[in-house]
Amino acid sequence: MHRLIRPFAMTALALCCSAAFAATSADSVPHGELPKWAVPVSYRLAFKVDPSQQSYSGTTTIKVDLKQASDHLWLDGRDLNVSKVTITDAGGKTHDGKYVAVAPNEGVSRIDFGSTLKPQSLTLTIDYTAPLNQQLQGLYKVSHAGVPYAMTQMEPISARYAFPGFDEPRFKTPYDISLTVPSDEVAVANTKQISETPAGDKWKTVTFEQTRPLPTYLVAFAIGPWDVVKGPDISPDAYRSDVLPLRGIAAHGEGHRMQHVLSETPSIIHTLENYYGFGYPFGKLDLLAAPDFSAGAMENPGLVTFRDWLLLLDPDSPAKYVRGSFNVTAHELAHQWTGDTVTLAWWNDIWLNEAFATWMQQKVTMKVHPEYRADLDRITGAEGAMQNDSLVSARKIRQPITGNGDIETAFDGITYQKGAAVIGMFEGYVGEDVFQKGMRAYIQAHKFGNATADDLVGAIATAAHQGDAFKHAFNSFLDQSGVPYVQTKLEQKDGKTVLHLSQSRYLPVGSTGDAKRVWGIPVCVRYGTADGSKVSCEMFDRPTGTMTLAGASNATWVMPNAYGRGYYRFSLAKSEWAELTQHVASLSDTEQLAYADGIDAGFRHGELNAADALNALKPLASAKTREVVVAPLPTVEWIYRNEASTEAQRAKVVGWVKDAYLQRMEQLGYQRKAGEPDGDSLLRSTLADVLALDFKIPEVRTALLKQGDAALAKKADGHLNLTSADPDLLGDALAVAVQERGKPAVDALIAEIPQTTDPAWRNAMLAGLSAAETPELADEARNFALTKQVKVGEMAAIVRGSHDTPAARDALWQWFTGHYDQVLARTGSFASGMLPRLVSGGSCSTAEADRLQAFFEPRLKDITGADRGLAQTREQTLLCAALKAKQDPDAILH
Repeated sequence: MHRLIRPFAMTALALCCSAAFAATSADSVPHGELPKWAVPVSYRLAFKVDPSQQSYSGTTTIKVDLKQASDHLWLDGRDLNVSKVTITDAGGKTHDGKYVAVAPNEGVSRIDFGSTLKPQSLTLTIDYTAPLNQQLQGLYKVSHAGVPYAMTQMEPISARYAFPGFDEPRFKTPYDISLTVPSDEVAVANTKQISETPAGDKWKTVTFEQTRPLPTYLVAFAIGPWDVVKGPDISPDAYRSDVLPLRGIAAHGEGHRMQHVLSETPSIIHTLENYYGFGYPFGKLDLLAAPDFSAGAMENPGLVTFRDWLLLLDPDSPAKYVRGSFNVTAHELAHQWTGDTVTLAWWNDIWLNEAFATWMQQKVTMKVHPEYRADLDRITGAEGAMQNDSLVSARKIRQPITGNGDIETAFDGITYQKGAAVIGMFEGYVGEDVFQKGMRAYIQAHKFGNATADDLVGAIATAAHQGDAFKHAFNSFLDQSGVPYVQTKLEQKDGKTVLHLSQSRYLPVGSTGDAKRVWGIPVCVRYGTADGSKVSCEMFDRPTGTMTLAGASNATWVMPNAYGRGYYRFSLAKSEWAELTQHVASLSDTEQLAYADGIDAGFRHGELNAADALNALKPLASAKTREVVVAPLPTVEWIYRNEASTEAQRAKVVGWVKDAYLQRMEQLGYQRKAGEPDGDSLLRSTLADVLALDFKIPEVRTALLKQGDAALAKKADGHLNLTSADPDLLGDALAVAVQERGKPAVDALIAEIPQTTDPAWRNAMLAGLSAAETPELADEARNFALTKQVKVGEMAAIVRGSHDTPAARDALWQWFTGHYDQVLARTGSFASGMLPRLVSGGSCSTAEADRLQAFFEPRLKDITGADRGLAQTREQTLLCAALKAKQDPDAILH
């Protein structure tokens, strides 16, 4: 699953105690893993669904291996109205059973047999009805252009909303799926359709091939008046003998916009097959553009589902959508091997799915679209994860599961970006070819089954001829939270240049954490020589150590994260920072990103002040590579928002920004040029957003306002003239127009959004509304977000609004606390783990931390997963306040 790192998006999830969250006996309610003495063997799922209705009916037939005598078994089911349970024993005798929802808030249910049955093969047949979910879980209802559709999102634990079953990843079985649907609608599922038969007046039954063994969370189907577009067949290769048929599925009238993604897909599949040495095993491949969706995308084998704006592309689509489409498609298709073919055994190892799909997506992108610079994406993603990983409340990659909330909140930057960075770091340590050999062995050993972290780490260690020390080093990143902090000091000794190393846990100013922690870190150092530079690497697995820098020049410089691939932060003495700054232009792009993160780390650790940081970051703004150019901005924005308090201080930061970026912005211009690299389009978009909306640079706001006014002008047909703005800048142009024109602009957008189905235009208009600055207009926009004119998956784009100033955060807080029940009613408890960050992200005072705690603490019992979101948002707020208190604002002026 690709998780969008935003509130309300699930974003396409170490055993605790002895088994999951609690040991399970035959007669106790399993508040964790289901007992292993009743195991599903296969499912037959039959559904009767009309998307125009509010509910559907289903019959689930499960063959079960009952391994011990019992008068009941446990399974999962939530919000199901079960009318009949039939139990067929091994001899073919049938009798009635009883379905009991024992823990309805968790979805845990029991089937009572009526008598004790000896171990045997049983068949359970369960007839039920259920509502079409309104919160994007299980089997849910959406609409496009006023027309209803029904589709599924089962991961992580939402299959229980759709059908009764054993809703855990370790239970992999084949499924036979049949869908009875209105005769004029299209039904698609994981596998190829094998028959279609009439089923009474205006109904038909569509039956599909049996699936490969799957866990419940990968079962997928969809019903509606879909456009079905044939893509290019994916040709056979050395690992797959049959042609792989490819199709695009989109809401009615949108199918023609899927040609771009369909044309890119064969190269992704072939690249993955070549890497794993294992052909795509699922028979057919459909890519579905969902009208509303909780994640970015979901890797259901044979039927991969996406947010519609990732697939519905035109020649003038924003560059971020075109590039994002490829990256997310590569991520989901990488899952067909890591996640679908080999599945995690329990949710503590969700990184085996998501970290590896993120890492593999980047390898695919580097091969097929090297200009997209996925190598830099991995580093920026890792550095983003480090911000969260610096919290005492941060998750481990392999986080023990103590409840459903831990499952639902496991889809975060630690699982995805930190996990991918750690994989890339150890791949660099053993070598790409060796790592590939280990991955191929891992896939072959566990294909169509389940695996654990030990299986994967063991496969890599075997391929690399590494022993327990390697496994311990790898596991040190999986089984403990935090970012290693490698502190260095140069010494000339006996004619040699020696680099002294020490490691601890990186903790920012104000943290209450314990810094004493040791990892096995593959440390690589670049250092200056008479004729350039060299790199020295070693496994650093002790609190302190040394490296001899052979051939170093007498007055050498050091870059303690050569290649930028190490998942750690580093520290230098001020004089050594100055030396490195003098040589920053000679570093690679990846190393320059690591340099920027090192400056930010030193600033947040209290070793550098604002002037130090601004001076050290300035050279990066003139770099050639987009990702490097914008790398200073998070640090500079923090200084501007939280430290600069006087007009002189704020003017100093704005002057720094103008000097660093305004000329670059003007060189790029405010319109996409024919044939320009998409990196230019992306840089234009980033700089326009930051300069106009964060730093309020007049020249940029004037240019964007001109486009915003033109976009808000009505055409002859009464619609807004949205094509008049540059497609990459439309959201920013509308945001500036909302801030400058006020209520007429807000009202125009609120009137237009319900009449617009184009997802890119909708996203741009939502961005415009979210920029409203006065409390009255911001509240008008947020009230609109609660209506059905805004999709559930779009709500947060408006609600989160502006967090830039205390006044803006206070206004959001007042609105949110007054509308809390309405927000929760639309999103459901599943998305509520994100609510503390939604309403309080960017806060920077003890008072804000305290009001957040006071509001959410008594509500935690009702909102699954919010305890972690509360702890992390509160800690981030207190750390921001501590850093603000530590820094001297007058340093900005020096």
